[in-house]
Amino acid sequence: MTKTDDLFTTLRKSGLRKSVAKAVADAEGASKKGSGKAEALARDALKDLNKAGDAIRARVLDGGKRSQAGKKAAATRKRDAAKRSAAAKRGAATRKARAKSR
Repeated sequence: MTKTDDLFTTLRKSGLRKSVAKAVADAEGASKKGSGKAEALARDALKDLNKAGDAIRARVLDGGKRSQAGKKAAATRKRDAAKRSAAAKRGAATRKARAKSR
């Protein structure tokens, strides 16, 4: 098994598509011969993989904007509930004071 085949097998096991794994493995073999096209192909594949990784981090791991929006909404509900509670307490106190004066 050559190094190219080994790299291809490793990339396939890690979930990379066959066409991309083959192109990158071939680029690894061609880069030693000085082919600029092969290096460019490998760079493009890495760029795409980095974008995919960033998208996963943003959507799954960080929670992103949706999580922030949820926290803001929860804080707003809590604040509004506190306002309602304070108003209810003031109303109850007023009713109690009026009942005593009658």
